[in-house]
Amino acid sequence: MRIIRLKDVIDSTGLGRSTIYKYIAEGAFPKPVSLGERSVGWVEEEVHEWILARIEERDTAE
Repeated sequence: MRIIRLKDVIDSTGLGRSTIYKYIAEGAFPKPVSLGERSVGWVEEEVHEWILARIEERDTAE
């Protein structure tokens, strides 16, 4: 299991910071894990699964 930081999430998804936090607030994106008082990260596999779900939605929408 690997924790990735915001920069890696942005690089992996192509989303901007504000969009990621908007999706989190809407319950549409994996929640971050607290790493300390002012530090968060995401479980890499959860982000990967979110990306795969977007691909599956695209493929089944046709």
